[in-house]
Amino acid sequence: MSKTVETVRIDKWLWAARFFKTRTLAGDAVDNGKVKLSDERVKPARNLKTGDILAIDNGASVWEVEVLLLSDTRSAAAIAQTLYRETEQSVAKRGVVAEDRKFFKEPTMAIKGRPTKRDRRLLDKTQS
Repeated sequence: MSKTVETVRIDKWLWAARFFKTRTLAGDAVDNGKVKLSDERVKPARNLKTGDILAIDNGASVWEVEVLLLSDTRSAAAIAQTLYRETEQSVAKRGVVAEDRKFFKEPTMAIKGRPTKRDRRLLDKTQS
């Protein structure tokens, strides 16, 4: 069971809620403005409280969540999902983006790293 605390740093909470794989990635995201508290940039040491609204861009998707519980320990995904509630606007936006991805695939998404000569030829062929 996850430990509930009275105050917790935003980077620790993001890691405990499983938005980022490591605390360092969470801290870097906060530093780079990928995480906003009530539409304002914050520092990783900023303390959260229940009821705060966070906008989180974790690279794969953009989330808008309300903080329900505070925890500074990472635990099972099912428990981590009880720490927040996603807003309805965020659910709708992510659904639209997922639907778009299903029908309009980005040609470069299948390529990992720098494209090879063969990959470039395939890209050129699909763009023509």
